[in-house]
Amino acid sequence: MNYIDFMSPLHKSTVRDYLARVNDSEYPKAKAADLAKKWGFDYWDGDRRINYGGYRYMEGRWEKVARLMAEHYGIKPGDKILDIGCGKGFLLFDFLKVVPGIEIYGIDISSYAIDNSKEEIRDRLQVGSATALPWKDQTFDFVYSINTFHNLHNYDLDLALKEMERVGKNNKYVCVESYRNEVEKMNLLYWQVTCEAFCTPEEWQWWFKQTGYSGDYSFIYFE
Repeated sequence: MNYIDFMSPLHKSTVRDYLARVNDSEYPKAKAADLAKKWGFDYWDGDRRINYGGYRYMEGRWEKVARLMAEHYGIKPGDKILDIGCGKGFLLFDFLKVVPGIEIYGIDISSYAIDNSKEEIRDRLQVGSATALPWKDQTFDFVYSINTFHNLHNYDLDLALKEMERVGKNNKYVCVESYRNEVEKMNLLYWQVTCEAFCTPEEWQWWFKQTGYSGDYSFIYFE
């Protein structure tokens, strides 16, 4: 198990006004969260004050991440990879560009995301829960989950990490949101509309040990 940061460059490319998120007159934080947690249009393609404000494929954006992960884990043609919380499948699509010939699979709780996913790979994606993955033990050569597991309540987080460990072989990677101090904690509380597991790095380490998760990990901080 190692700390490997594939995601910070993308995360840090966004400018955030934390107070505006909380105090917006039309979509204050509580209202935005209520809408976002339906995982439908508002979460993906609705107003930016709710969440993404239009989650569209951008050429090359996710390819950088796919290439870093493929090179680090030695992903090769014929390997099977799974994205838990795949959303619209943009990263999986770019994985195919980086390593042609791999078998890709994605699962997400949002039927809206799957219905509006990258058309070229839609038949490789399905609606489902991270807590009950519909695959046999050690099915995948590489399993990853990015910005998903912190959206789970403790009882589901426990199951999801165990499921990720079960279906993967050696290579696994999870990226979750975290905080190291009170400023980052407040920023996370102000900005995030779907987070349920507010954990420090030490608490995430406890979760990994508790569930037997043996893969790599990294944290997103709201500095």
